[in-house]
Amino acid sequence: MRTASDSRPPEFLLNNRPVSVQGTEIHTTLLDFIREHGLTGAKEGCAEGECGACTVVLVANREGGSEYRAVNSCLMLAPMAAGQEIYTVEALAGDGKLAEAQQAMAAAGGSQCGYCTPGFVMSMFAEQYRPGRSGPCDPHELGGNLCRCTGYRPIRDAALSLGPAPAGSFRDRLSRPAPTLDAVEYEAEGARFSRPTSIDACLSILAAEPDTRLISGGTDLVVESNLRFRRWPHLVSVEAIPELRRFSDTDQAVTVGGAMPLSEIAAHWHDAPGVFHEWLRLFASPPLRHRATLGGNLATASPIGDSAPLLLALDASVHVVSRQRRRTIPLNAFFTGYRRTVLAHDEIIAAIEIPKPFPEFVRFYKVAKRRMDDISTVAAAMAMDWDRSGRIALARFAFGGVAAVPLRAMAAEEVVLGRRWNDAAVERVQAVLERTLHPIGDHRGSADYRLAVAKSLVAKFLWESREAAA
Repeated sequence: MRTASDSRPPEFLLNNRPVSVQGTEIHTTLLDFIREHGLTGAKEGCAEGECGACTVVLVANREGGSEYRAVNSCLMLAPMAAGQEIYTVEALAGDGKLAEAQQAMAAAGGSQCGYCTPGFVMSMFAEQYRPGRSGPCDPHELGGNLCRCTGYRPIRDAALSLGPAPAGSFRDRLSRPAPTLDAVEYEAEGARFSRPTSIDACLSILAAEPDTRLISGGTDLVVESNLRFRRWPHLVSVEAIPELRRFSDTDQAVTVGGAMPLSEIAAHWHDAPGVFHEWLRLFASPPLRHRATLGGNLATASPIGDSAPLLLALDASVHVVSRQRRRTIPLNAFFTGYRRTVLAHDEIIAAIEIPKPFPEFVRFYKVAKRRMDDISTVAAAMAMDWDRSGRIALARFAFGGVAAVPLRAMAAEEVVLGRRWNDAAVERVQAVLERTLHPIGDHRGSADYRLAVAKSLVAKFLWESREAAA
C-alpha cells in the first residue's frame, strides 16, 4: 500500500487492481468513488447504511486465513479504503459465466427492478464463502439488504439454494491473511485524513491539533457527512491501531478494544452469555456490525445507542487514555448530556471492561418499528441476582430512549434491594420510573408512549425471570 511516508498517494485493491485515491476529497464515500470508476452495480438508496444497495465486500482477517465481509460502501470514506482489498459485484462473473449467487438470484426470480439486486448478491456471496459454514446459507446474513418490489421469499430461496463455496480464485484467496493496514497521511482540498498505527501516534495528533475528529467504522459519522453535509478539517482513523482491537477474557473481566468491530467481538467471545448474542442480532445489520465498534457507539453518546443499556446493566467501565493520563470511568458516569461525554478532546476510548461474575439473570429489550435493522424507540437492559433466601441482592435497570442520555435508574434499583421479586416490586420500580424518567417525544414515539414502554418492560422482565426459574 502506498502512503504519505513514501510521497505516494494512498491506494487499495479494487477487484484485484490497484487504484489511487489521489485527488479525491476526503469526504467522498467509497460508493461515489467506485461509481466514478465505472463500477455502477452498487447504488445509493439511503446514504445511511440501511438499505444495502451499496453493499461491497472487503477481505478481513479470520483465524487461519481471511473472510469476505459485506459492508456498506456509502459509509466508508474513500481514504478509509487505503490498503484494503475490496470487491464489487462486477468482479464476481468470470469468463462470461455468472457467479453462483448471481445465478441463484436469477433462477429463483429474486429480482424485479434490479436496483437492490447487486447488494443482495454481495451479501449472499460473502455468506456462501463464509469459512467454516456448514449447511445452508443463513438468510439472516441478508438482513442489511432491503427490497422494495420483489418480495423476500424468492431471495431467501436463492440463498438457501447455494451449496459450498466453489473452487477457484475467490475460495483460494481465503487461505491467505488480509492486508495489513499501514499508516496514512492524506490531504485534499484543504482537509486531511490520518490513519496512525499506534496509540501514541494518535494521541500526539489529538494533542497538537484541536480541530481533529476521530473516526472508527464510520457508521455514525459518515451519516452526518452524507445527510447533514458535515465536514471536518482533519479526520483521524483509529482502525489500524492494534492496541484498540484487542480482546481478553479472564476470570475477572472481559475487555474489548474500543475499535474492535462488533462482529469480531462475537468471533472472539466464545463463551459469551446468551444475552450478548440476543443483543448483537438486534444491533443494526450484518454489514454495519462488520464496521461499527463499541467505542464509537459509546463516544457518539446517542440516547438511543443500543450498546449503552446492555453495558450499563453489566456494570461496564470505559478505559480512557491521553498523553498525560489513563483513567477508568464507570459507564454510569460517562454520559454528561445529549451527545456529550466526559471525554476530553485529546482522549480516546482504549477499551470497554465488563466485570465478572456476570449477573445471574440478564435481559435486553429493543422496541422499534421493525424487529430487525431499525433504530430503537426504547431500549432496555435489566440484570438481577438473588441471595440464598430468594431476595434481591443486585438489581440494575438501564434504559435508552427515555432521556437525553442512556441511564441507569438507580433509584428504582434501590427500592427493590432485599425484597422479593414479585408484582409488588415491579410496581415499586414503575412508580420510581414514573417520577424519574423524562422522555422526549419524536416521530418514533411520544414521551408518554416511551414511559409506558419502559414500565411495561420491567413487568416483562419479571415474567421472563419466572419462566427461567420454572
